[in-house]
Amino acid sequence: MKTVVLMGNPNVGKSGIFSRLTGTRVITSNYAGTTVDVSRGKMHLPDGPAAVIDAPGTYSLTPTNPAEEVAAEILGEADVVVNVVDATNLERNLYLTLETLERGVPATVALNLWDEAGHQGITIDVAGLEALLGVPVVPTVGLSGEGIRELVERLGEARPSATIRPMSEEERWVAVGRITGAVQTIAHRHHTLADRLSEASIRPTTGLFIALAVIAAAFLAVRWIGEGLIAYVFEPLFDLYTPIVMRASDLLGPGILHEILIGHLIDGEIDYVQSMGLLTTGLYVPFAMILPYIVAFYLVLSILEDTGYLPRLATLADTFFHRLGMHGYGIIPVFLGFGCNVPGALATRVLETKKQRFIAATLMSLAIPCMAQIAMVFGVLGPFGLQYVVMVFVTLALVYVVAGLILNRVVPGECPEIFLEIPPYRAPDLRATVTKTWMRVRGFIGEAIPYLFLGILLVNLLYSVGFLDLLAAAFAPVMEAWLGLPAGAAVALLVGFLRKDLAVGMLVPLGMSPEQLVIAVTMLTIYFPCVATFVVLLRELGARGMLAAAGVMVTTALLVGGALRMILIGF
Repeated sequence: MKTVVLMGNPNVGKSGIFSRLTGTRVITSNYAGTTVDVSRGKMHLPDGPAAVIDAPGTYSLTPTNPAEEVAAEILGEADVVVNVVDATNLERNLYLTLETLERGVPATVALNLWDEAGHQGITIDVAGLEALLGVPVVPTVGLSGEGIRELVERLGEARPSATIRPMSEEERWVAVGRITGAVQTIAHRHHTLADRLSEASIRPTTGLFIALAVIAAAFLAVRWIGEGLIAYVFEPLFDLYTPIVMRASDLLGPGILHEILIGHLIDGEIDYVQSMGLLTTGLYVPFAMILPYIVAFYLVLSILEDTGYLPRLATLADTFFHRLGMHGYGIIPVFLGFGCNVPGALATRVLETKKQRFIAATLMSLAIPCMAQIAMVFGVLGPFGLQYVVMVFVTLALVYVVAGLILNRVVPGECPEIFLEIPPYRAPDLRATVTKTWMRVRGFIGEAIPYLFLGILLVNLLYSVGFLDLLAAAFAPVMEAWLGLPAGAAVALLVGFLRKDLAVGMLVPLGMSPEQLVIAVTMLTIYFPCVATFVVLLRELGARGMLAAAGVMVTTALLVGGALRMILIGF
């Protein structure tokens, strides 16, 4: 089967063309030996089926990060290369084009974003560019599908370039300038509202207010979509499932198997939040509590990506995150983590080095509460006064910054600069956005759900045999002497490993003061992520990295908990 590889710079619309070529027949997985995602699909050519690979965006075939290394390796798998070029930034894109053509692989150039080039007053002589490059050149608009049919038809004409010879870097840049000058003309045009908004969104003063507004709108959208999916889709499905699991409960009868599979009956009924069985809470948590927010977050994230806003947000945050050992894209795990820590942990893949990924994952696990936990914090502390809620979030913010400054100094490794092209704002295409969201949700289900299910099984086994009660008794002196909390809080902290929001609710019957609740709730966020995030960290960081991150979390939790006790309660 012929292999078609899409190559191009970041933010040139490759995903739109990939979606048009492959439809929904797509598999997204890690490239062998890396944590870099690569999408693969199939398409039909006039001479038969073909495999399509969407290589990670790269500026050069001389790689500077893992994603670019993967792109260079994938080029070796290609029978045909489709080099996707941004028609609005021809000069920047042609460097990779020349590097690709120098390899002698059959190629076709997709001159994408053709409509935006016209809007910006850019005219490109397509026939002239084709003659200079020596390969077919097809204007395309990936989002709308314009030019895709012609691109597919001309893939059969793909050929090695007869006009491009191997060059040095200096010669290549000279050639880029010569080709661009020969085929491109730019007419003067007046600045539009989109231009002014684009400039305002990357200036530190106006950009900060725009960022806050965008993030607030995104959170509201995620909450509205997530809660809507829970209320109108998933909870009705579990209402239909309840008679089945109740029948299973009757058939099993009392015993350890019932405790593991069904859990505890609350007033003779299944409580999907508290029963803690593998077939009850074990199914309800990932599918009715986590998955709706995952769908909502990935949908919102896809919209922000397709509109071109995310590079602007990363640019605004770059200086701050560099001080913490990351770069501007470190804000993505934070952004996702507020919805659910699981996609937040997965999002650390956008960072290039092990040091950056370790710091991003550890800080997110330490100080970023998920949406469900945030709701419980407001529910538990809100009645005592908003100031107690503020105490929790101010403490978490300080933990994030201070821990980041320390980790940046002590964790070995590199923190390279971020090099971002700021694309123009674009209207997202509904079909491409939905396809991208589905691909990510399907990847989450395949990667995270099995580990979550196994984690819940393990915790339920430990709970059923009484091991968690033994641990709670062992940690009770620490609760009382160091943290100033009642011994019963130890059980809630251990259950928090399975469900943070449920653990917060378990603190209420203990009759603690508002100050004690502030300490306990803050500890719950810092000491460990939930089991779902924990198993994803194991996959992303490896056993050694996960254990190191866990050590940082436990140490930080004890230090912060003790400090809060001294400040709020005294000795």
